[in-house]
Amino acid sequence: MCPAAAGGSAPRARNVCRLLSRRAHGFYAKDAGVAHRANMGLLRKIICQESTKFKNVWTTHSASPIAYERGRIYFDNYRCCISSIAQEPRILYQKPKSPKSEKIEDALLLECPLGETLPSPSDYKSSLVVLTAQNWLLRLSADSGEILEKIYLASSCCKFRYLSWDTPQEVMVIKSAQNKLPAAARQAGIQQSVLFYLAVFQVLPLSFIGMLEINKKIFGNSVTDVAVSNGVLIVMYSMGLVRLYNFQAISEKFMEEPFDLGYEFNWNGQVGIVGKYPFGLPCNIKITDTPPLLFEVSSLENAFQIGGYPWHYIITPNKKKHKGVFHICSLKDKALAKNGIQDMKCCSLEPDWIYFHPDMSGRIIHVGPNLIKVLKIKEVENNTTQMEIAEDFMIVANRENSVNSSVTVTASGRVVKKRFNLLDDDPEQETFKIVDYEDELDLLSIVAVTQIGADGRAHLDFHCNERGILLKSIPLLESWDVTYSHEVYFDRDIVLHIEQKPNRRFSCYVYQMVCNTTKEEESSSHEKTERVSCKKGGRFFEYT
Repeated sequence: MCPAAAGGSAPRARNVCRLLSRRAHGFYAKDAGVAHRANMGLLRKIICQESTKFKNVWTTHSASPIAYERGRIYFDNYRCCISSIAQEPRILYQKPKSPKSEKIEDALLLECPLGETLPSPSDYKSSLVVLTAQNWLLRLSADSGEILEKIYLASSCCKFRYLSWDTPQEVMVIKSAQNKLPAAARQAGIQQSVLFYLAVFQVLPLSFIGMLEINKKIFGNSVTDVAVSNGVLIVMYSMGLVRLYNFQAISEKFMEEPFDLGYEFNWNGQVGIVGKYPFGLPCNIKITDTPPLLFEVSSLENAFQIGGYPWHYIITPNKKKHKGVFHICSLKDKALAKNGIQDMKCCSLEPDWIYFHPDMSGRIIHVGPNLIKVLKIKEVENNTTQMEIAEDFMIVANRENSVNSSVTVTASGRVVKKRFNLLDDDPEQETFKIVDYEDELDLLSIVAVTQIGADGRAHLDFHCNERGILLKSIPLLESWDVTYSHEVYFDRDIVLHIEQKPNRRFSCYVYQMVCNTTKEEESSSHEKTERVSCKKGGRFFEYT
């Protein structure tokens, strides 16, 4: 009996028991998750109001790449961090210039896991894991840049260069550059059998799982790349072949000895501390024979994706003539789904692209120059054993004013025939350039660009993720050159545009949401507004 029932108030007791049961299943109306979802729902409604604008609050430029992670903008190879939340530039930290040997090759943002007790108070705050050119793995405070942990990976026998997630915010993979012998060594007949090294860590707290080598004696001579994702070791080959192996089974079968960071070890006659200089990490997963194959497929340029429900995969047939043609097949038996061949037949300089929707709905997003298709996988009517690809909704570029006729008539009445047709991604027609998903607000964010002469204009559109309805359009004030490289981030009430110009010139434009109905505050129009320049931390900023 529930304790509250002893007092004679049976209805109230039943309500308490029911409430406790709902809380145990995550349905308690006042828990943090429910409150967060309610807040994000309110923010979405505010953003999509007609009176809500996005204002370009400040702009800056850099001679080195610019990176963005969760409200923080990183400059100068992560030495300088600036908050994107403040209306004026606010420097969170700035470190002194470091030598080239300490250059940061890659970085990942770590966020505190929910419901776990962590060994250090600093573990409960966001941190940045960075990989240096000298094989050091550093965990930095995301707010101060302070070094919280320092791990030495390996000596100069391999160069670690890439960080990625096996399981996001749980298991991290560090990959080396491909080992290549110098030309003189190859001419001398010296053989190099190890192609890549992979080091795998559990995060927060950081703990070493193991290190393994990808050896051509085991996996073959034509290996070009390797990755670990969702517990699967993915090996790619030069002929377009992709092979999948169970990484957990590999680590369990071939693990010679487990090691913990900071503990003394004796390995191959060497005594050292795990993760400390000069020994680093032992290569304790030695694959001695070919592991069991989970799956194998051939695809053009090794392009291969898994997703959907039930599980499906997307490939392009391994011939150049099929570039731009995508096959959606069942992972269970490799059967092609009904309507599983997706081909937009684009005539464009840049190819269309396709991927599984990141919202975990199992849908597929196919993006072309002027058309976005959101597809779903469903059972064929009256045949539960076969799946088909059906259209959920489409988003079409606004090309009402474009004229693409092969015959035109001049003012004098002369008929002129064009000798060529416009490309589907001709810059003078509105073209989709970036498609992303804002998971907290459940919105699709789409950048569309039109360029007339040297002046290009872009706008960021927010579409309902469920039905594709256009809810909001935000003009980007800066000119958009389609020949430059661009990144656009939509993060709650922030829009960030990072542009790379020729000769390694980078620009960062920060937009923030403003809720005002007065005409003076409608700064998302193309009217000129007064700009102020200031210098902070040796960097120039322009803001309204």
